[in-house]
Amino acid sequence: MDSLLFLFLPVLFNCVPYSVHCQQQLYHNERNDLLLLRDSLSSTRSLHDNWTGPPCHRDRSRWFGIECSDFKVVTISLSGIQLTGSLPPTALQNVLHLTALNLSGNALHGALPTLHGLVRLRSVALAENRFSGSIPEEFTSLLDLERLELQDNALSGAVPSLAQGRLAALNLSYNFLEGSIPRSLAARGFDASSFEHNPGLCGRPLRKPCHEETETPSMPPAVTSGARPATWMNSPSGRNKEVGSWLLVLVAAGAAGLAFAVVLCLMSYSNSRRHAADKAKAEAGAEAEAEGPGMAFIITTKTIQQAKKKITDLSFSKIDKATFNLDDLLRSPAMVIGTGQIGNTFKVTLDSNEVVVVKRLKSMLALTKKELHKQMELLGKLRHENLVEIIAFHFSNDEKLIIYEYIVGNSLFHLLHENRGEARVPLKWSARLNIVKGIAQGLAFLHQCMPIRDKVPHANLKSSNIIIPSHLNHQPKLTDYGFHSVLPPSLANRLSIAKVPEYLHGRKLTPKADVYCFGLLVLEIVTGRVPSEGEEDLPKWVKLTVNNNWSSDLLDLEIVAETERHQEMLKLTRIALACTEVEPEQRPVMTDVVKRIEEIILTSSGR
Repeated sequence: MDSLLFLFLPVLFNCVPYSVHCQQQLYHNERNDLLLLRDSLSSTRSLHDNWTGPPCHRDRSRWFGIECSDFKVVTISLSGIQLTGSLPPTALQNVLHLTALNLSGNALHGALPTLHGLVRLRSVALAENRFSGSIPEEFTSLLDLERLELQDNALSGAVPSLAQGRLAALNLSYNFLEGSIPRSLAARGFDASSFEHNPGLCGRPLRKPCHEETETPSMPPAVTSGARPATWMNSPSGRNKEVGSWLLVLVAAGAAGLAFAVVLCLMSYSNSRRHAADKAKAEAGAEAEAEGPGMAFIITTKTIQQAKKKITDLSFSKIDKATFNLDDLLRSPAMVIGTGQIGNTFKVTLDSNEVVVVKRLKSMLALTKKELHKQMELLGKLRHENLVEIIAFHFSNDEKLIIYEYIVGNSLFHLLHENRGEARVPLKWSARLNIVKGIAQGLAFLHQCMPIRDKVPHANLKSSNIIIPSHLNHQPKLTDYGFHSVLPPSLANRLSIAKVPEYLHGRKLTPKADVYCFGLLVLEIVTGRVPSEGEEDLPKWVKLTVNNNWSSDLLDLEIVAETERHQEMLKLTRIALACTEVEPEQRPVMTDVVKRIEEIILTSSGR
C-alpha cells in the first residue's frame, strides 16, 4: 500500500499546481470580462470607481451589483441605474458560474449579447432598454433557463424556439417581433401577455391567427443603435380593412387665429410678464398670428386610399409642407432614442426625409378612445417656445401612438451627466441659468393653460424629458407632458410626481406637485447630482448646507470655479428649496418662480 502511495505522490503534486493555475486563469478571465462590461458602459453609479480589485471575497463582493459564491460571480444585478452604451456580442462569456443577469430598466442599445456558454444561467432580465435586432439563437442552448424578460425593447425578427423544460416565466411584449409564435412556446401555457404588443406576431396564445405567408418569417439582420431597420412596425399596406378601423388624429395649423382657449392662455401669460421687452412682445404676437388656429382634425378612414386623400390636405405645424399618413408612418425606418416608464420613443424618418418622433404608449389598455382624443386635442393646441409640439396621435386597441416634432439636440440629463471627463465640454452657469428660466416659463404656461386643480399639468418633469436644441441658445423644450389625466392612479408611480411627499403619503395631487419636481430639477442643475441617486434626500441635504453655512461644496464641480456667480447660485438654490417644501401650500406658483428667476438674470446682466 505504501509503495502504491509513493507511486501516485508525483501525480498528485503535479495536479495541484495545474489546478491552481486553472483557477487563476478562470479568475482572470472572469474579471477581465467584468471589466470589459464596465468599460463599455456608463452610469450614475460610477462603476469605474467601484469595480476595482478582486470581484469576490469568498461569498461576498465589494463590487456594486455583484453576488458571489465560493470566489465565483453568480449574480450581476444592475437594474435601473441609468446604464448607457452597448454590450459586446460576447459579453460575460467567461463568467461561467453566472446564474442570474439583470440589466433591466436602463438605456442600453445595440444587439443583445449571445450569452454563449453561460449554461448555468437561470434568470435573464434585459427588459426596458433599447436593444434592437433579433433574439440570439444561442438563447435556446441555455438549458437551465427559468426566467427570460425581454419586454419593452425594439427587438425584431422571429421568436426562437425556446424549448427549455424549466422555462416558467417569459415576457417578450412591447417589441417588434414578427411571424408565428413557435408551437413549443404555445404548448407551454404562456398567456397572451407574454407576447402582446408585437404588431407582426401571430398564433396562439394571441387572438391573431397566422396567414400562410407569416408562418415562416425570415430573420432580419440585427440592428444596432444608429442604424435604420427596414420598418419600425409592420406596414398596414394590404390590410386596409384593419387600418380602416384605426383612428388617426392630426393636429394641424389652420389660417385665421389661435383657438379661443389658447388665445386666453397666451394673453394671460403675456400679461404676467409685462416687463418683457416690447420687441419680444411684438415678435411673439406676429408668430401667434402666423401660426393660425390650433385645431384637431379627426380622420376615421374606411380605406387607406381615403385616408391618404384627406390627410395630404393638411399641413403639420413646424414641419414645412410635411404630409404623411399612417401607412407612411408605420413603414418608415426608425431608431430607438428613448425608453421611459410610459412608453418607448422612436425617431422615424419618412420617405420624404422628414423626421418625426413617435412615442409608443404601453400599459394603457383601460384608456378609451374618447379620453385620449380629448386630452390630445387639448395638448395639440398648445404652442410655446419651451414645449415640444404634439402634431398627431393614433389610437387602436393594439397601439397608441403620439407623434411629436423632432428636435435636433440632446437631453438635459445628457448635458449634465454624460461623458464626464477631460474631453467633456462643461455646461457653464450662464447656460444653466437660461435653461432653468426656459423650463420655468414652459411649466408656467402649462399651468395657466391646464388649470385643473386635481390634475398635474406636466407630471413627468425630469432632466431626461427636457430637450436642449443644438441650434438655439440653450433654449429648453419640455416633452412627455400631459399624461396624468389619462393615466389610471395605479400607473402614476411611473411618473416623476411619484417622488413628491404628498404622493408618498397618499394625499391628493395638485399642480404644486409639478413645482416640487421643478425644485428637484433645479437642485440637480446646481449640484450636478441626480435626485434619485442613493438614499439621500437631496432637498434636505441642500437645505442643511445652506442654512448652516453656505458652502461651495454643494455646487457641481463644473461651475464651482465661477466664484463671481456664487451669489446667483445661492439665490437660485433658495428658489429650488422653496419649491421643494413638504407642504404643497407653501410652494410658490410657477408665474412667481419665473419672475424671481428673471430678477436673478437681470441682476447678472447689470454687472
